[in-house]
Amino acid sequence: MKGIILHGGHGTRLRPLTHTGPKQLLPIANKPMSEYALEDLKNAGIKEIAIIIGDVYPEKVKEYYQNGDNYGVKISYIYQDKPKGISHAIRLCKEFIGNDKFIVYLGDNILRKNITSYREKFELQNSDAMILLCEVKNPEQFGVAELNENKDQIKKIIEKPKKPISNLAVIGIYFLTPKIFNVIDRLKPSARGELEITEAMQLLIDEKSKVTFDTVTGWWKDTGTPEDIIHANRLVLDSIGTNDQFIIKSNAKIKNKIIIGKNSSISTDSIINGPVIIGDNCTLDSSVSIGPYVSIGNNCSLKKCNIKNSILMNDCKIDTKINIFDSIIAHGSKIEDMKEERKCQLLLGERSHLKL
Repeated sequence: MKGIILHGGHGTRLRPLTHTGPKQLLPIANKPMSEYALEDLKNAGIKEIAIIIGDVYPEKVKEYYQNGDNYGVKISYIYQDKPKGISHAIRLCKEFIGNDKFIVYLGDNILRKNITSYREKFELQNSDAMILLCEVKNPEQFGVAELNENKDQIKKIIEKPKKPISNLAVIGIYFLTPKIFNVIDRLKPSARGELEITEAMQLLIDEKSKVTFDTVTGWWKDTGTPEDIIHANRLVLDSIGTNDQFIIKSNAKIKNKIIIGKNSSISTDSIINGPVIIGDNCTLDSSVSIGPYVSIGNNCSLKKCNIKNSILMNDCKIDTKINIFDSIIAHGSKIEDMKEERKCQLLLGERSHLKL
């Protein structure tokens, strides 16, 4: 079985964070969100993975993951020239897949429970496709599945319905066979000019192919907005110290739901309230208060600030009295020289420089 990670799209709802790179490389708990997908596939026994890259800094994706050796997998890169839909991206992988079954994993999705049991179920069922579903409060924002009266088969799938037929969202993980390629070849672009995966699944259902489903337990997060990313950061940090903690660097220290990377120092007059993750080579000095639910990337220098429920990426510097909450501050940003202490909710793009 092989894997596909979708790493394209423009991430317009995440601007300015996506002006300088693909959204799937944005960090959650100091790890790019697509790395969670990669780890999930690897832990399910998938060793051959294709990453679909688009026209938003694809070289950054290749630079980060390279050939996959550092992750114990073999990575191929397939280019999608425009965001023409999930089905179009899957069709580009026909040669890579060959005759194998495969898993498609959207790179901006994070699943609390790993997919090993779902993979085993898919292979035992010998189905043509298996779809993972999750109950959501806002089904109109997703592809939605309607089950039959016995609740054991999918009857219908609709993409982002104005009046949802159920609260079961089709999440961004699909278990497929090469049969899907023939279906995609018969699709026509939707109103938004894309080959929709929901239409491909519906066609399989209509043609009486064996399409099964499972409902995920735990939580699933689609990270399409800054608020989603901050919430996903909270959910991942909540796993610190638990039996099923998300994978962290082996050289990091963990104490009281606080992860501290190598060569990072914290002054005695600073306060850290977990869950918090602090990267490598960071300095927290001069009355800093961090947490709860804060991720700090590598090489950050913090003084005098108070930060809660926020994400700071690598190489950030804060040297001023400021209370930051519900914020995302991108790589290389600086905040300094505040004339008076302020309470701020910030969304800063890469290398921003804030003085007030």
